Amino acid sequence: MRQLRAILIGAQGRMGRAVAEIAAKENVTIVAASEAAEVLIDFSAASATGEICEKALAQKLPVVIGTTGHDGKQQDEIARVAKVVPVVLASNFSVGVNVLFWLTEQAAKALGDKVDFEIVEAHHRWKKDAPSGTAKALAEILQKSRGQKNWRHGREGMIGARGTEEIGIHSIRGGDIVGEHTVILAGDGERLELTHRAASRETFARGALRAARWVVGQPPRIYSMRDVLGL
Repeated sequence: MRQLRAILIGAQGRMGRAVAEIAAKENVTIVAASEAAEVLIDFSAASATGEICEKALAQKLPVVIGTTGHDGKQQDEIARVAKVVPVVLASNFSVGVNVLFWLTEQAAKALGDKVDFEIVEAHHRWKKDAPSGTAKALAEILQKSRGQKNWRHGREGMIGARGTEEIGIHSIRGGDIVGEHTVILAGDGERLELTHRAASRETFARGALRAARWVVGQPPRIYSMRDVLGL
């Protein structure tokens, strides 16, 4: 495995620290100068997207983006960068989670319109956005399988019977939960649940570094972690 030189943005955050700690084991050197880097890894905050995109454009650096919660303007900035350099944009870099994405797609296709879709996600008390980016990605997969458009974030009061066109998303925050996601496909007489639980951030760090190594040399466009894994 050849040496890779990477700039890490957000190195003081929880995910940034995890990437920095695992980098040496993956033969990745974290560097400070853009001129010495081959790829830029971002685990900072959505508010820093504009500055990061400008840095990537100025140095023609491929980008791996692990932040979530981008607004429309920030999404446009990422799309603009991806016309010049390759970008891996992922809500979750875990290999297991990306297999969950694939399994969710297959299960939704197989079960058709005979089941109701619900998503439950749980994270640590410090997570600022809800629902998680991974939960949104799962909801989008379910939407595409059936052409649905409606998400319902939690339920309260006399809301009436559940609509057939909605996807329920529920967020739990507490303690030091690294990340848990469950997709529930509930039908009459049976229920299928697909769950991924992360025990540590190391799995995300390894996935991010795998994406960083893969994206170098790819044609400009936005890629997902599923592209990286060939799913």
